[in-house]
Amino acid sequence: MAIPTLTDEQVSSWSRLQKDQWWLANVFRGDMAQLTLRSAITGFLLGGVLSATNLYIGAKTGWTLGVGLTSVILAFAAFRAMSTLGFRDMTVLENNASQSIATAAGYMTGPLISGMAAYMWIQNEPMPWYQMFWFNVVLSVLGVLVAFPMKRRFINDEQQPFPEGRACGVVLDTLYTSSAAVGIFKARALAIAALIAGSVQFLMGEAYLKALHGVVLMARTGDGWTTMVAKQKAVLAETWHLPHNLDMLFAYWKTNKNEPTLPWASDVRLSHIGFNPAVDLAMMGAGGLMGIKAAISLMIGMILNFFVIVPWMIMIGEIAPKTGTLAAGDAVFGRTHILNTWALWWGIAMMVTAAMVSLFAKPQIFIEAFRGLFAKRDASGATDPLKHIEVPLWISWVGIPVVGAVGVWMAHDWFGVSWVFGASAIPLIIVLTLIAASSTALTGITPTGSLSKIPQFMFGALDPKHPPTNLMTGVMCVEVASNASNLLMDIKPGYMLGGKPRHQAVGHIIGIIAGSLASTPLFYFLFTQDFKPEMKATPGALQGVMAPDGGQFSFPSAVQWKGVSDLIASIFGESSSASLLTTSIITSMVIAAAVGLVFEVARIVSKGKFPFSPLAIGLGVVVPADSSLAMFAGAFFFWAMHKVYANRKESVGHKLWIDTHEPICAGVIAGAALVGIGDLLVKVFLFK
Repeated sequence: MAIPTLTDEQVSSWSRLQKDQWWLANVFRGDMAQLTLRSAITGFLLGGVLSATNLYIGAKTGWTLGVGLTSVILAFAAFRAMSTLGFRDMTVLENNASQSIATAAGYMTGPLISGMAAYMWIQNEPMPWYQMFWFNVVLSVLGVLVAFPMKRRFINDEQQPFPEGRACGVVLDTLYTSSAAVGIFKARALAIAALIAGSVQFLMGEAYLKALHGVVLMARTGDGWTTMVAKQKAVLAETWHLPHNLDMLFAYWKTNKNEPTLPWASDVRLSHIGFNPAVDLAMMGAGGLMGIKAAISLMIGMILNFFVIVPWMIMIGEIAPKTGTLAAGDAVFGRTHILNTWALWWGIAMMVTAAMVSLFAKPQIFIEAFRGLFAKRDASGATDPLKHIEVPLWISWVGIPVVGAVGVWMAHDWFGVSWVFGASAIPLIIVLTLIAASSTALTGITPTGSLSKIPQFMFGALDPKHPPTNLMTGVMCVEVASNASNLLMDIKPGYMLGGKPRHQAVGHIIGIIAGSLASTPLFYFLFTQDFKPEMKATPGALQGVMAPDGGQFSFPSAVQWKGVSDLIASIFGESSSASLLTTSIITSMVIAAAVGLVFEVARIVSKGKFPFSPLAIGLGVVVPADSSLAMFAGAFFFWAMHKVYANRKESVGHKLWIDTHEPICAGVIAGAALVGIGDLLVKVFLFK
């Protein structure tokens, strides 16, 4: 069934009052069940799961996945399955409420893998859990309070598209107005993909198989678990698991001293540059969602950095080894060491330049952001027809200063941010949220990465000797802008389908709690278990624990945030810190910034037809080489399937690899990530 919409002429000529009256008469579904107990519980549970997968993927790649469509399909499948057992089927608005809650939860991981992680690295100790939890919750609630006044303008009045939100609305309408087989097929494809990916990940999970082996040994010896582990430590260490990288081959090379070197850099070995290809199904699924164009640029950045520029810099002595020497053959480098001492800077220069050019090259976003502030109000004096279902504006006018004051107090008391800088961040938050929401409304992209640089550089220049100032004001601005923009994206399908805005606001709060409850303890269990208080005296110890050389997680987004913070200290801080940037680093940054500028301008002028993305090229520098390779493999597979089946509309291949592309990728990511998280938790709780 076609969703009722206004024509372009009606959007431009009608007043908001007329549009609200039309929506109430033609779209609003009255008292249809929406935010019910079961939809809230479903969204809460799905949100916890999706928050966990986003934390896992974000710690590996630096970006979070859109989970709206995934949660729509999962909720639909869950309640269709329950309906076969006699439960009443979920309404389209209940499904949308579940999706909104789950999406809000999924996005709660953003600060954890970026600004907050960078802050902890600089402080060289984990943030107390209650600070992480409540600071995240307070800023997200502030995002809700900021979003709802904007909802009346962006959605009710201007009828902005919000592409991803509109896609969710169309999918929901399709699921509930066409054959249920469409939704069931996609749900089954997602479940099967998750099962296959999870099974492979289980066989690669060293801790899982050691635990199974341990259970067998317990049965044989009669010992308790702790005693058995102590006695059988050597035996358990030899437990077989499916190899997932080249560690065994590297061990052989090391023993036999014949590891191959790069032809164009005769002293540089693969282990020097941190190249260790892995079977990483979660990254392959992420690559499938990324698309071939971005994946190619990612590969270009990876190859250019790790196989061309870095070997060259090693050979001429610009990148010195951590220990040993090239001449003696015992040099040790590692990816993190290479990034922190040299390579990171040109990657950041390209990404920051491209992001800022992309942002400021769209003047319509700024015009649209502030045009509504000066628009004339409806002078008819008519009563608001949606007053009984909209979130009252007084809640925002009262809540923003109150919740904002709480956030400023937290930033000052917990992170040492000056009262003046913290209070100054609040009006900046409103400005940046207007810009972010305008971008999300037009393109579906929330430019949080670009926007974070504005408060970082602004407050960092004013207080360069205290890095938490630029990091935590950046977190404040980005978290509120991101949460408000994503909430507007979630409200769009509810508006299209005739739901009550108040219910979506409450649902978003539920999602915030669900995401924080899931992601905060998981963050500590996954990433900080090996950190001991005495390690604080060793610079960089926490970063080494959370993002170790050759480890599963590299925190690319946090690396970028910390890099920008260090750059600010080098530019605006004491002269002694300027030694961070050597002549070769500055030269590489200038060249990278120029290339990023040219490429981004070419991309904009060609309306996206330019083949390279400077943002993705820069990301290829920060992301581990094996993750870039895995993402490219996933993107290439789905690109190839699209080429094969694009014109075969009725084939199973078209239905599977094109129509069900996103659910399959989501299933692969969820299956591999959740089982991978489980393996890490088994390691933490059973073998430490």
